[in-house]
Amino acid sequence: MPEQTPATARSAFLEGAREISVLVPGIFPFGMVAGISAMQAGLTPLQAFGGSLFIFAGASQLVAYELIGNAAPVLLIVLAALTVNLRFLLYSTALAPLMAPLPLRLRALCAYIMTDQAYAFGYRRWTEHPERPFPQAYYMGAALPLLATWLSSTVAGILLGSGVPDEWGLQFAVPLCFIAILVPAVKDRATLAAALVGGSVAIMLGGLPWKLSLLIGALCGIMAGVLLSARPTAKEPGNA
Repeated sequence: MPEQTPATARSAFLEGAREISVLVPGIFPFGMVAGISAMQAGLTPLQAFGGSLFIFAGASQLVAYELIGNAAPVLLIVLAALTVNLRFLLYSTALAPLMAPLPLRLRALCAYIMTDQAYAFGYRRWTEHPERPFPQAYYMGAALPLLATWLSSTVAGILLGSGVPDEWGLQFAVPLCFIAILVPAVKDRATLAAALVGGSVAIMLGGLPWKLSLLIGALCGIMAGVLLSARPTAKEPGNA
């Protein structure tokens, strides 16, 4: 049966929400880990919820909470969070032509609700199915449910605190979420190099204090990807 094309922005929004729903079960424990980590770092419940509301970036939140709990310098905490979030600059640049027709308030909303998952779904739908209308509505339909899931799961983590049994295995939720994002994203030599170099450096430097291995690994991965993408691709044999 041919795929039905959404006739309205509302139907495209619902399409995005429906397709992103498969990731919600993995996002919820991720958000719980963020809430629990914030409480264990010494934040108040209001501060922990504010982190998810105003930052809304799980990886950088976890890095920041880890550093806060280890009494790291404020400058290092900010630098680490910004480094982890550098990928959103690339995401925003890639989606800028898509969002350009929207008014400023909606472009700001789309920037705020951007996540790895929403970007991946929205960009794929826009580039692989350009004939399907209302890609902006689809993107928002994919992104907003993740925001609601993130905030509600953070509250659950705050309420549970450290009372979550180890048998639940919540510590595996974060790496599993990022593995699910990373594997489809590796489509060329540059992204493969960034993933391999960044991960390898972070593992090798795992003994450094204040989780500096993550910061250094991220920087090395970014540099590897940029350097490789800047190199001209080799010409195929027989081509002039």
